[in-house]
Amino acid sequence: MFDEIMEKFEGSPSQQAVIRLLLERGFSVNDEGRVVSGGIEIPNTGIAREIDVDRRVVDSTTDVILADSELRRIFQNISQVPSLMDLAPVLDLTVLSVEVADAEEKGIVATVTRVLADHDVSIRQTISEDPEFTDDPRLYLITDQDLPGEVITDIRDLEFVHKIELQ
Repeated sequence: MFDEIMEKFEGSPSQQAVIRLLLERGFSVNDEGRVVSGGIEIPNTGIAREIDVDRRVVDSTTDVILADSELRRIFQNISQVPSLMDLAPVLDLTVLSVEVADAEEKGIVATVTRVLADHDVSIRQTISEDPEFTDDPRLYLITDQDLPGEVITDIRDLEFVHKIELQ
């Protein structure tokens, strides 16, 4: 789906940057063509500054979104999910990042969470990046305890795991 969305903006790398930001942040577009997070309007100048484009690029991108029924349906229904990852150091949480060889393989989340459950590790949050929306999708598991070495070893030894990181 991500590739199909980006193709609609094929001739404009600046508009693609706007689309990428909207998707990454979970921002939607309201009927007036304003970028919003829930009911809070995000100024186009702030978006433009963030990705180093002119404000008019944001305006033209939202115009295209509203004019295309498929894009409109997507961007009027997208929402952000709060993440504990950035709060982990403040809240003394552990973030386990799992990079896999093939993110479209079935059972990845179930297998990794089963390893944690087998070691009696409680999961506060799981975030699985969509392989359609990101180039190197990862699985993030946030726990409220340090992970014992055997848990890390058991996850690292799963055949589909390419790399793990602890934060």
